[in-house]
Amino acid sequence: MSHCFFKLVLLGNLRCLWEAIATTVSILYDDLLFFIVKKMNKVAKVTIFFWIMKIIATTLGETAGDFISMSLGLGYYVAFAITFAILAILLFFQIQSDRYRPALYWTAIIATTTAGTEVSDLMDRSLGLGYALGSLILVAGLLSVLSIWYYRDRNLSVYPIMRKDAETTYWLAVVFSNSLGTAFGDFLTSNLGLSYIQGALVTASVIGVVIALHYVTKLSDILLFWLAFIFTRPFGATFGDFLTKPVKNGGLSLPREYASAIAFILLAVVLFFSVRKEKKVPHPIERSV
Repeated sequence: MSHCFFKLVLLGNLRCLWEAIATTVSILYDDLLFFIVKKMNKVAKVTIFFWIMKIIATTLGETAGDFISMSLGLGYYVAFAITFAILAILLFFQIQSDRYRPALYWTAIIATTTAGTEVSDLMDRSLGLGYALGSLILVAGLLSVLSIWYYRDRNLSVYPIMRKDAETTYWLAVVFSNSLGTAFGDFLTSNLGLSYIQGALVTASVIGVVIALHYVTKLSDILLFWLAFIFTRPFGATFGDFLTKPVKNGGLSLPREYASAIAFILLAVVLFFSVRKEKKVPHPIERSV
């Protein structure tokens, strides 16, 4: 009887010891993962702040792109060259950066949306391809980039991103996505004759469908992310057009530099609160207490 009792006590102690070890290992793993993501990740986390800033950035990219090519009278070829030179410089510093730097990352996002405006306008107005054919070319480019990314890494995860080759592919996909979104938005207003508000409603409906699919289906979050990324581009761009286009065309006829300044200030405010909230995210050990 006493022998059985001793075995039960010993087994109970061993189980408690094993549970303590497992808990400690789990805490250490969470701690290490938190450190790696915090210190080595290079891109923004996908949150509600991310999507708000993405939409504002697309509005700013639209107005800034039109300001360079139209207001300054530089034309689409010169504007294209200037925009991509700035984009290349920003992406060089972004990819060489040792961690996620919010101001640099979102400046690069603005540059990609501005580049998207120039690409769309160049393909339609200078090369005469039209928005429909231009969109098909950009879809092919985006699918090619994503295919190369998946073939190399066997996943298309957009957070966290820590390797430079993965980040390079990420930014190529971002450029194609923003260019495609611009072409689609221009197709709605120029080819289909929708007003800027109607175009915004159409893209908002598409985004609403993507959100619904996220919650009610098991479709890949990566697929839904890129769909949302593409369609938030025309959604934000139509607001940029609404602010700057003539009243007779359904806009408010604001100077492009004023509209750009408004969008920039809004983006800076949201970014400030986003960074502030992120700093308040507790350490995984603190969360478990």
